[in-house]
Amino acid sequence: MASKAVVVLSGGQDSTTCLYWALDRFGDDHVEALTFDYGQRHRIELECAGKVAQHAGVAHTTLPIDTFSALGGNSLTDTGIPVEEASGNSLPNTFVPGRNLVFLTFAAAFAWQRGIADLVTGVAQTDYSGYPDCRRDTLDELEQTLRLGMERAFTIHTPLMNLSKKETVEMARGLGALDAMALTHTCYNGQRPPCGECPACQLRAKGFLEAGVADPLALL
Repeated sequence: MASKAVVVLSGGQDSTTCLYWALDRFGDDHVEALTFDYGQRHRIELECAGKVAQHAGVAHTTLPIDTFSALGGNSLTDTGIPVEEASGNSLPNTFVPGRNLVFLTFAAAFAWQRGIADLVTGVAQTDYSGYPDCRRDTLDELEQTLRLGMERAFTIHTPLMNLSKKETVEMARGLGALDAMALTHTCYNGQRPPCGECPACQLRAKGFLEAGVADPLALL
């Protein structure tokens, strides 16, 4: 029996690329997408995730987890805090402490119920915002914890871990994911068309520019 995978799908550029990576690796009938409603200010990404999953033809589930919103303290869950880039050696205020650790733990529990051991996430430690839960060493430790805690040989796949945004765009093009990019959402300010000014928008634009590829979202 072919392996199956659960893809953590935010509705953004990176997770959409990873969804198509998973489809290529595991097969069209062996991939499910999982999205988290954590009270994010850019809630339009929930709608985008659904559209991307439908476009790709995969089963899609959204799980509500509102604890991050209750905790607050960051610009992604508190609309009273403007999105700002990092200053000095500090983390940007878009950092949601523990977010990827919690997402992958829930994803593992979701996968466990379905007899699935492969988890796919779009985190990267190259062109990223300095989030410590996007690093490979963090995920290696989490992978071992999940294996021990649930007695299943989970593997956390990170196809974009060492890629720049340019290389991520090139991968998406090679996987035939560019059409789906028109359905994605990246803007931290929750704007569509994107604001073009927040760190996420600027990083996305830089990647497409360097890859020499027109961003389908920017053409809308």
